[in-house]
Amino acid sequence: MKMIRLFLIVALFSALAPASFALDPQELPPYLSSAKLQGSGRLTWWGLHIYDASFYRVGSLASPEFALDMRYQKSFSGVSIANRSVEEMKRIGITDAQAAQWGRELTAFLPNVESGHTLTAVYSPKQGTIFYHDGKQIAQIPGTDFSKAFFGIWLDPKTSAPKLRTDLLGQSCPPPLFTEAC
Repeated sequence: MKMIRLFLIVALFSALAPASFALDPQELPPYLSSAKLQGSGRLTWWGLHIYDASFYRVGSLASPEFALDMRYQKSFSGVSIANRSVEEMKRIGITDAQAAQWGRELTAFLPNVESGHTLTAVYSPKQGTIFYHDGKQIAQIPGTDFSKAFFGIWLDPKTSAPKLRTDLLGQSCPPPLFTEAC
């Protein structure tokens, strides 16, 4: 758990670095030297800059553990982020009943964000999805079903933001959570 928290701090600071979003390797603590930025991109909607996203892999690019860090450029309520997340999960195939359940869970902990705030989600096969707001853990949802649906918002081939997906994945395959062939 301590390693994941430190990884997130590195991920959060890396989002501040100009252009590449990545820290120089010598700035990483030795036990995090295997954390790799796989890709980064920007979500825009009708020309508005919504957030910058960075996708990290722990260990090799084939590792099942990963993190998605989003630095918001606009203010949103936690409820609107939860509602939008559920709508996107439904778009890629979850049922209305499952969407309602996960929507309640997300609404219970997602905070309001202002420009410059970060939300980070980390996937670990043993722990599920762990959420952070500006580097502080705010929730954990166990299991792979939620994780696959949630991260599918950005990484599933049916995403509503295919350019961002391409930018996040770069030249590599999605994590093993997504069994899509590369």
